[in-house]
Amino acid sequence: MIPIRAFEVKDSVREQVPLLVGLMGPPGSGKTYSALTLAEGMKMVGGSDAVLIDTEGGRSKKYADIFKFKRIDFQAPFKPLDFLAAVREAMKLNPCAIIIDSMSDEHEGEGGVLDWHDQELDRMAGEDWAKRERVGQAAWIKPKASRRDMMNGLLQIQTPMIMCFRSREKVKQVANDRGKLVPTNIGYMPIAPFTIVAQMDVTCVLPPKSDGVPVWQSDKVGEDFMIKLPEFFKAIFIDGRPITKETGRALAQWARGESIPPSSPASPTTAGPAASPPTPATHQGGAATDESAILEDWDSQLNTAANHGMEMLAASWKQVPIGLKPTLKAALDRRHKPRALEVDAAKETAS
Repeated sequence: MIPIRAFEVKDSVREQVPLLVGLMGPPGSGKTYSALTLAEGMKMVGGSDAVLIDTEGGRSKKYADIFKFKRIDFQAPFKPLDFLAAVREAMKLNPCAIIIDSMSDEHEGEGGVLDWHDQELDRMAGEDWAKRERVGQAAWIKPKASRRDMMNGLLQIQTPMIMCFRSREKVKQVANDRGKLVPTNIGYMPIAPFTIVAQMDVTCVLPPKSDGVPVWQSDKVGEDFMIKLPEFFKAIFIDGRPITKETGRALAQWARGESIPPSSPASPTTAGPAASPPTPATHQGGAATDESAILEDWDSQLNTAANHGMEMLAASWKQVPIGLKPTLKAALDRRHKPRALEVDAAKETAS
């Protein structure tokens, strides 16, 4: 007879928890400076100098006269488990924070997951292009398993981690008010899979020349999905203001299980609710899995429905998978419902 496990029910208590902060933006947006600023504030709470894992050829050294921090010069290949090994090496110094700059190299850097997939295709099929197409999914097994092991390891780290993600503007076909698909700029999207970005406790977009001022709400559907600001962090960030050392101090104190200090910014932001991870999906073909594309497609359908009024929007919303609704709810309330009500009002006026 198989023994039945016993479980203990306890009261839920705020205590020390891991903290993952994601900073997304194109080159020159201030990601490294903002990450080091956060780390300076975290050092006020405890730990020694921050450790920055530099995948970008030593570019972080230009900040050595401004901030005091340690460095790990991380060169290619950028395999997932090498990132975990670098983090564990940094942990030996008891740092106040660990910065990975840039986490995007795990995805598209030399020896990263995309490159590893191509190497697997070469090993399995060579230049037989028909066979490469057939084994495309099988070639993802090893790199994605390694990424999964990396994330499982990183999620056990108690030291606050700040991950910088390079971003690029992305254009996608989106239906306009007449239902016609037109190329639409959906904003700056992180060069990383959603499976990693979704693990962040808080994520913000730093636009070009932002001087460290994050975007917490965007009218571009892609950016809006990537931004994540949980309710318990809204007292830490003030919309329209740059990231400061005080921001880092408050985040570190929260991660230690303490209440946000009274001296931290307490003004509410206008950011929407935190995004929840969408239901995982597998895309056929050789391209990397892009879960955010599923959200974008549903948002496009809701946009088309809204252009026909509330009745059509309500019917379309019922078809959205339940696992995606928490993420899409902000866009529904902020953009689609007002548009649908506007269409209905116009119909009434015309009649």
